[in-house]
Order: sequence, then structure tokens, then C-alpha cells
Amino acid sequence: MTDAADDDQLSRVFSALADPTRRELVARLAVEDATLTELAAPHDMSIQAVAKHLKVLEDAGLVRRTRDAQRRPARLEAEVLDLMTGWIERRRREHEARYQRLDALLDRMAEDEDDKDHDEGRRRTGEAS
Repeated sequence: MTDAADDDQLSRVFSALADPTRRELVARLAVEDATLTELAAPHDMSIQAVAKHLKVLEDAGLVRRTRDAQRRPARLEAEVLDLMTGWIERRRREHEARYQRLDALLDRMAEDEDDKDHDEGRRRTGEAS
């Protein structure tokens, strides 16, 4: 997959996961595959409404519907979660590096301030530099 395709899929995935019902469906499917009826059971909404949520997850590539005899269980697609995890981890490393650079800068500034205070104290007491 190209970077542009990855970015497009990430946008669809994050958009799909913006809804709390869809996040609950993903959490349920992370435990085990489930049919539409099984997914709808704990929700106070129609099977059709849950089917629409499931369709959004399918379109984002998070879920795939399979056929198992008379059942059509939905299955979570772990590869897409790996794509998300990789993206999040890259952002985390970038931000961690920024914080490390900021910490180093603040340490240098504090050392410079300490040196300045020390030099001013020496001048006041008449010590030579």
C-alpha cells in the first residue's frame, strides 16, 4: 500500500472509530467473531442501525463479513489495527524526540542562568574571574 493509500485508509478508520457504538462493536469483535444479531443484542437500537454501523466499519477495512454455513459472522481485521498502531507509534516517537530536545534546551538555559548568577555573585564579592 502506498503512503497516500495508507493515509486515506487511516482517515476512514479514525472517522469510523469516532463513533462510540462502532468502537464498542470493534471491542466486541476483538474478543471473538460475532453475527449481526449477536452484535446488536447489547445495544438499544435496531438491527438495521447496527448493520449501518457495521457497514461503516467494513468500508474502513476494520471488519470483514464471512460466511459460515447459515451464519455471516463479522471478523476484526487485525492488519488495519496494525496500520493504526504504527501510525500512532510514529507520532509518539516524534513527540518524544521533541520533548527530549525541549528538555535539553531547558537544561542548557538553566545552566546558563546558573553560570550568570555565579559570575554576578563573584563580581559583587570582588573575586576575579
